[in-house]
Amino acid sequence: MKRYKLWNYLLSILLGLLFGVGLSGGGVLPIGSAHLPNIIFLMTDQQRWDCLGVVNPHIRTPNLDRLAKQGILFRQAVCQAPMCVPSRYAMMFGLYPSQLGVYANSDSLPDSALPSRPLPQILRDAGYQTAGFGKTHWREAIPSTRGFEVRAIGEPRKSVAYEAGALMIDDDNLPGLQRYFAEVAKFGPGEEGVDGYIGSMTKIPLRDHRDGWVAEQCLKFLDHGVDPNRPLFLYLSFLKPHAGMNVPQEFEKLYDLNTIPDVPQPPWSEEPATHLAAYDADPQAGTRYQEWRTAWEKMTPLERRQTTLRYYANCSWLDTYFGQVLEKLKKLGRLDNTLIIFTADHGEMMGERNFRFSKYCLFDSSVRVPLILSGSLIPEAKRGMIDDRPAEHIDLVPTIMHVLGDGANPMLPGLDLLSEQQRTGSFSEFHGGVSDPYRLAPAYMWRKADWKLIQFLPGQLTNDACLTMPVKGELYHLTDDPHEWNNLYNDNKYGAVREQLKTELLMHLACAWGRGPFSTAQPVTPVHPKASPGSSHQKN
Repeated sequence: MKRYKLWNYLLSILLGLLFGVGLSGGGVLPIGSAHLPNIIFLMTDQQRWDCLGVVNPHIRTPNLDRLAKQGILFRQAVCQAPMCVPSRYAMMFGLYPSQLGVYANSDSLPDSALPSRPLPQILRDAGYQTAGFGKTHWREAIPSTRGFEVRAIGEPRKSVAYEAGALMIDDDNLPGLQRYFAEVAKFGPGEEGVDGYIGSMTKIPLRDHRDGWVAEQCLKFLDHGVDPNRPLFLYLSFLKPHAGMNVPQEFEKLYDLNTIPDVPQPPWSEEPATHLAAYDADPQAGTRYQEWRTAWEKMTPLERRQTTLRYYANCSWLDTYFGQVLEKLKKLGRLDNTLIIFTADHGEMMGERNFRFSKYCLFDSSVRVPLILSGSLIPEAKRGMIDDRPAEHIDLVPTIMHVLGDGANPMLPGLDLLSEQQRTGSFSEFHGGVSDPYRLAPAYMWRKADWKLIQFLPGQLTNDACLTMPVKGELYHLTDDPHEWNNLYNDNKYGAVREQLKTELLMHLACAWGRGPFSTAQPVTPVHPKASPGSSHQKN
């Protein structure tokens, strides 16, 4: 075996000298190398950037707070698209949605059209044991596990979350899944209807919740499945705090309704001429916003706070699972040489801008995300640091590759977050929530610590007429106007700032897109299996 490892190591050096860095992440690393750090990737769905105890004193997340205090909190981090599928593709490939061709939740790529190796495959090829628990949302009809050799997903087999070779929740706990779907039957599509956001205290066992089952599978793996001879890539990704708000009593009881702050509302009653107003005008956006607004306008302030309380309770619930997983990793000795990542795929509006929920816009509550790098690999001098550099999700793949001692793919637009590299601003893009031929014309964001620029065209990309339309814009001074209520785009007093940000946005896109790679395959609209008892509750 030692001779085999030595041969692998020498072969990797030879291949590197002959062929240089590979497209999908660099040369081959020696299999089973003892020096390789464990990579622990923790993730939630739709958790706001300010829903960490270290940022917001109203919320209780002691385990994530501990990671932040022992690591680096990136306070200005953003996702690459404010919706699940393109955001998660961007994270796993280190490429922007517009480079991948995955723009909206109905887009996906088949295994045969991937532009490079996704992160789990990169690490598996480097000799890692790769174990994935919970949501990735590749959304292709029947994709592979894409590098995960151990895989468990808290969704039914007949859903767009299915991956060939994965253990699905209904394989193991069908009665529990049925009890779960019965409890949320009134919550609406994606559990994001009015009743889904009002929520309730759950009456079913925690293991019947999809996140409870996923946590259970992860803990079982740590008890019995870890390979002692390989470094570990552990991916744990939950479905909440995304609605619905059916939370366990013990976590709801952590909070006092009287201390929950009210959600601030703008000084106007109708959304002005923003990219969000253009999205609302798109017939594909549906009537969900009006349903939320009609219901919430009739509520008392205390009734409205109940949703915020339950959202916080969901965050505290998942934090407890993270703590259990980290404790088992510690007992296994897997935190001695480790990089720990925590983030969420995007944010949540939580009733802002006249009682709007979910995401689907480029405002901070939707596009900013919590991001923590922690673990033993963080230099002592940087532990407990708040880093206000413009960080992005696409930076995670290059950061991990540099930690491994392997040069990151030079085609990737991301940076190594553990280096001193710094971009001038951060980028996110929004193309509406649906696929061609009805995709909304693009909206692009360029964000700095104190200013945000948004450029967009109203309407759909149905023909070339949109190319002749004047570009619309938004400009916000985030320091003075953190809620983004006062659009300064057409105020000549700020013309120099506007033009400078436009130039920076243009050059950022030119450099990122110029390096590529663009996906040459057409995005594939997934073939939805026949409806199952829970298929209408698929979260996005």
